[in-house]
This record gives sequence, structure tokens and C-alpha cells, in this order.
Amino acid sequence: FINSLVMPTMEPNITSCEEWEEAHHLLFHLGNLSLLLGLVIPTTLTLHMILLRLMLMTGGCLFITWATLYRCNLDVMVWNVVFLLVNFMHFFYLVYKRRPIKIDRELKSVYKRMFEPLHVREALFQRLTGQFCTIQSLKKGQVYAAEDKTSVDERLSILLKGKMKVSYRGHFLHNIYTNAFIDSPEFRSTQMNRGEKFQVTIMAEENCKFLCWSRERLTYFLESDSFLNEVFRYLIGKDITNKLYSLNDPTLTDKAAKKMERQPSLCSQVSMMQMRNSMGSTSDTGDILNQIHRGGSSESSHRKSHHLPSSCDTIGPSVSV
Repeated sequence: FINSLVMPTMEPNITSCEEWEEAHHLLFHLGNLSLLLGLVIPTTLTLHMILLRLMLMTGGCLFITWATLYRCNLDVMVWNVVFLLVNFMHFFYLVYKRRPIKIDRELKSVYKRMFEPLHVREALFQRLTGQFCTIQSLKKGQVYAAEDKTSVDERLSILLKGKMKVSYRGHFLHNIYTNAFIDSPEFRSTQMNRGEKFQVTIMAEENCKFLCWSRERLTYFLESDSFLNEVFRYLIGKDITNKLYSLNDPTLTDKAAKKMERQPSLCSQVSMMQMRNSMGSTSDTGDILNQIHRGGSSESSHRKSHHLPSSCDTIGPSVSV
């Protein structure tokens, strides 16, 4: 009975390591070292993903060599060949994404001046300009938009070359220069109200080239890319502010206008729209233009002593009819 209570003797575990094998070849350790270096690359490096894939590929090559020449182990070699191919495809894709993008020569100035400072990459700019926009031209004296005739719903354009003049019933308002939107006030003012006509005439003062987007397709594209949508909101707002400033300061030179870098504000955007709409709804154009010019002169002297007050303070009384 006592013997029957004795537990049977356990056989030694055949998987336990009774003797350790000698260290593997140097290639095995170099392969693991490559994996380790790839994993500790800091993510703050610009090329960290490319370097990671490169180190994983190096480790895979070393493991394949070790398994083939020194271990004669087929399964180890096959698995590392699979890992090598997968990492090579990722590596090739990452390098391909960083390839230099060739921007059209006519668009380089627009990209450098307007989009690159806002961290828009070349590939995104190429998508923006390569699918649903065209480069069009106007000869001196040709009209881009005629007041009360041309619809504002069709397009949005940036002037690439030349100079345009904006007028209302023959009265000069302001100029449009290179690397500026042509119809930004109309684009912003009619985002909620469609079917309106231009309240001003925009005519080419010189032979001009401009980049033209289909408004409907551009709007659809911007809705799918929130970053680029914010970029356009900023650029259009700043452009409206620059036009507002040049409209209020008739002594502004071409060189000064091109160098204006003002922050956009909703107040100034509304003022610009109100100004054009007010001009389009009254026959007393001369009085309004005189008020604008007087307001612009006083505003210029006021801004020298105060850092650019709100645009509404200047435009509000100027457009009252």
C-alpha cells in the first residue's frame, strides 16, 4: 500500500538544454546587430523609415548567408528570403515617394511664392495643378470678366504673368499683379450664394497668363483634403486683404504691392465684398470712389502710427450709401 502511494519517477525533459552549443558564426551576430540598429533609429530623423528598411534588409542578407553557408538550414534561408523581399518592396516604395517632383516651369514661381512657405509638398501641389486646371492666356486689352455679364461660379484663377486692371464703369479700382488671385473676392463672397455676376470688369493691362481651376472640381477636391482646404482659405483671405489695402491706397506702387504680406481677417474679407457689391448697387460711383480714396489716404497716415487697425473701421464708412 505504501509502495502504491509513491509517485512514479519523472523522466528527464528531453527538450531541456543539458549542454549549450557553441556560439554561432559572426554573420549571425552581425545580422542581429543590424536588426537592433534599425529598431533604435530615432523617429525624429527625416529618413528614419528608409534607414529602418535598409537595416532590416542588411540583416536579412546576413541571415541568408549564414543559413546557407554555415548552417545548411533551408527553412531559415527561405524565411529570410521572404523577409528580404517584403522589406525591399517597402524600401522601394519609400524611396519612390521621395523622388524629386518636376513642377512646370510656369508654375515654379507660384509654388515658391505662395504654397511652399505653407509647407505644401511638391507632390500635393502637382496633384492640385495637374488634373483639373489649365494655363490660359489673355492679350493686352482682352477682358477676363465683364461686370454684370460674367458668372462668378465658373472658375478661380491665379495670375502667372503680366498685370490686370480692375475697374467699375470705367473707374479704376486697383491692379492685379503676378502670383495673386484674380477673382478671390468673388470666390469667397459667392461660396454660399451662387448664380451671381461680376460687379467689376477685369481687363489685361499686358499680355497675361493665368492658372485657372474649375470652381466646382476645385471645391470638391478641397473638401477631400482638409490641409489644402485650410491653405486655400489662408491664401484667399490674404489676397483679399492685399486687394483691400491697394484699393484704399491709390498711391501704392507695383513693387510695394508685390511685397505686401498682410494677415487675412474675416473683417477685411467682408469689407471687400461689401465694397464691390455696394458699387454694383448704386449709380453714384464717383462719390463712392472719392470716399474710398479719402479713406485710403487717412488710413495710410493712421497706420504709420498704429499697427494696422481693423479693416472694418476704414471700410465701413467708405461704402455707406
